[in-house]
Amino acid sequence: MTELSESHDDPFAPHLAALVVLDDRGVVVGWNRRAQELLGHPDTAVIGRPAIEVLVDPGDLPAVTEAAAKCRRAGGWFGVLPLRHRDGQPVELGLRAHELSRGDRGREWFLAGALAGDVLEWQRDRAVLDGLYRQCPIGLVVHGPDQRILRVNRAIERFSGVPAADFQGMSTGRMLLSDDARKAVDRVRQVMQTGRPLVYSEQFVRLEQDPARERVALVSSFRMEDPSGRVLGVAEMIEDITDRHRAQRRLALLDQVGSRIGTTLDVAETARELAEVMVPHLADHASVDLLQAVTRGEEPTRAVAGPVVRLGTCGVGAQQPGPPHPEGEPVEFGPGTPQAGCLAEGRPVLEPVLPPGWVAAAGRQGAQAPDLGAHSLIVVPLAARGLVLGVMTLWRSRRPDAFETDDLTLAQELASRAAVAIDNARRFTQQQQTAFTLQSSLLPRAVPDQSAVEVALRYLPASAGPGLGGDWFDVIPLSGARVALVVGDVVGRGIHAAATMGRLRTAVHTLASLDLEPDEVLSRLDDLVNLLAAEQEAVGERPVGEQVVGATCLYAVYDPVAGRCSVARAGHPPPVVTAPDGQVALLDLPAGPPLGLGGLPFEARDIELAEGSLLSLYTNGIIGERHIDADVGLTKLCAALARPAGALERTCQAVVDALVPSRPSDDVVLLIARTRMLPPDSVASWRLPPEPASAGRARALTSAKLTEWGLEHLAFTTALVASELVTNVYRYAGGPATLRLIREQCLVCEVSDTSHTSPHLRHARTTDEGGRGLFLVAQMTERWGTRYTREGKTVWTEQPLTGTPV
Repeated sequence: MTELSESHDDPFAPHLAALVVLDDRGVVVGWNRRAQELLGHPDTAVIGRPAIEVLVDPGDLPAVTEAAAKCRRAGGWFGVLPLRHRDGQPVELGLRAHELSRGDRGREWFLAGALAGDVLEWQRDRAVLDGLYRQCPIGLVVHGPDQRILRVNRAIERFSGVPAADFQGMSTGRMLLSDDARKAVDRVRQVMQTGRPLVYSEQFVRLEQDPARERVALVSSFRMEDPSGRVLGVAEMIEDITDRHRAQRRLALLDQVGSRIGTTLDVAETARELAEVMVPHLADHASVDLLQAVTRGEEPTRAVAGPVVRLGTCGVGAQQPGPPHPEGEPVEFGPGTPQAGCLAEGRPVLEPVLPPGWVAAAGRQGAQAPDLGAHSLIVVPLAARGLVLGVMTLWRSRRPDAFETDDLTLAQELASRAAVAIDNARRFTQQQQTAFTLQSSLLPRAVPDQSAVEVALRYLPASAGPGLGGDWFDVIPLSGARVALVVGDVVGRGIHAAATMGRLRTAVHTLASLDLEPDEVLSRLDDLVNLLAAEQEAVGERPVGEQVVGATCLYAVYDPVAGRCSVARAGHPPPVVTAPDGQVALLDLPAGPPLGLGGLPFEARDIELAEGSLLSLYTNGIIGERHIDADVGLTKLCAALARPAGALERTCQAVVDALVPSRPSDDVVLLIARTRMLPPDSVASWRLPPEPASAGRARALTSAKLTEWGLEHLAFTTALVASELVTNVYRYAGGPATLRLIREQCLVCEVSDTSHTSPHLRHARTTDEGGRGLFLVAQMTERWGTRYTREGKTVWTEQPLTGTPV
């Protein structure tokens, strides 16, 4: 393989070329040593002889004759001709012929020759060098040892807009801004001193005469040396990669949009992410304004120009162009502003150069504000699925170059991608609001008034979990001044969990109205959950990998007359009891299986509660995240309840503050009830034997007690009701009856017996002697019913204390 030399001298130089002089007749009159070396003829053998006779083969004579004729006509010639070596071999030489005038002696011809291969190689080198300076699209700058520019090519002239001749003698970096000039000088000095070339070094090239235009060049530098090693300077190849650099920056920005925007399904957070991505890569200041309907999760109507809410702002300085609008504040764009037009028409706006005093937007009350130096503007719509959701506004104030069409195209692409993320967040917000509305409609709006307990509660939906939870609570007044306290938690999350919660809560209300025991209520709920599970399995609604339907529940009934609470739980955390003296204990209660397992028994337990005790019911969210041990959470809960904060509401809030994080991952329900006891003088009870005279005794006892209580206006009605109920016991139950009167928010009359036979309300015929007792009871009282206990049943009635005599 032939190795190319690093440089080639002119082969026609006098010290390298074969030199021959011919007279006007073609006779050789001059011959140098190099001619002898190339053709083998000594000067004595050729001088005085015709050149054609000595040097030209007869076969080549036509080509030589034609070249000679052209030379005579033009006064000179250059080309390649085959000549004959002394040994007869052909030698191709590149020849240059020039006419020499000898005055009176006529003309002579001066020929300079070199091997054709050397001439062609030299010509290629000259063509390359000439191309570098005149045709090459890559810039070339040659620096001398004193770091002054010796020469530049035409690409540098086009790149800078400065004639190439003006660069000669100019110091390195002379025409650049100071920061860029310093880097250029340091680079040339480093290569000059070390001799190590720098390849593909990126350099910002901002000219002093055009500082607003940002250019980027790819520079490769190497040191120039002569054959002796003397440093001649530094040559730099400079390629304008401004467009490539901008394209790479835009691709990087698009990549950032894909990775940074839409990380959460939150409209405001997505808007802030968009504004932060824009600065400083594309703009000095950015704002994102969304229609108010979008911020609420609603679908915007078409061609609506406002009002909007500023949800995202970002800038390189402390202030942004235009009137100050804090994030989250409404913004009203004035008529004729680019933003108003963009919102109304959905078309982008590009203002490369803004006039002095330009105003970005109108204030909330129509006030105007200065633009703080903004000189270029882009406004693009945030549109997704054919709807304009808002606008994104970009300003440049510090960066000198103005926005271009390519910047507008990029901003539109970024806004389009971000708008899809914003619309997804809007849709999620809409779904969440719909779901939360459903959930809140299924939960009690207020705690009903009752005299058994004072109640404080907290319900906190999860803020970090996917979808809705199924936690619920209830306070249900029961007969006999009693109250049912309920807390439950449906397995899973989402609409199905919320709907199941609503069905279970409705079922609990229905079962509570039957006055069933807590364990019986849970058994009936368990049957309902199994039925719901069977329905979902039948229609294929079971989520993959999840239980069809499941729930935990705690049901407690407190009797303020006896000061007794009956509690049962189905897989739910046990309640916490805080005694009036501050002693705290977890209620020792059988756990029971969660609802939905089916076939397993539940067990209720009765406990005595002193007046003023706190009974705390809760769901799993109050005792910690799922990764925290439940025992640790229960210990913290007991510690928080051991220090009651006086008022029950303050105690409830103190527990939440101590145990619940700011963004709980699970729903939280906390229900704290402070027990009350009915005063002994508000309750009267008598045991009556199973005999006919008991009905009259019941009337007398009832009338006397109501007169004592100052309720004479209810005496006749209540006495009649008591006698009818006692008579039914005598006739159908066959055992002793217990008559009890309770004075609280209403007047309660109860008659208990040892039979489990249910009384029936029927319409007696005119010929019947009986059967009208319960009908009369129902007509004369506001409410009545029957509840069953392990010992028998109780028929009860309620009358308002403000009622009028019948």
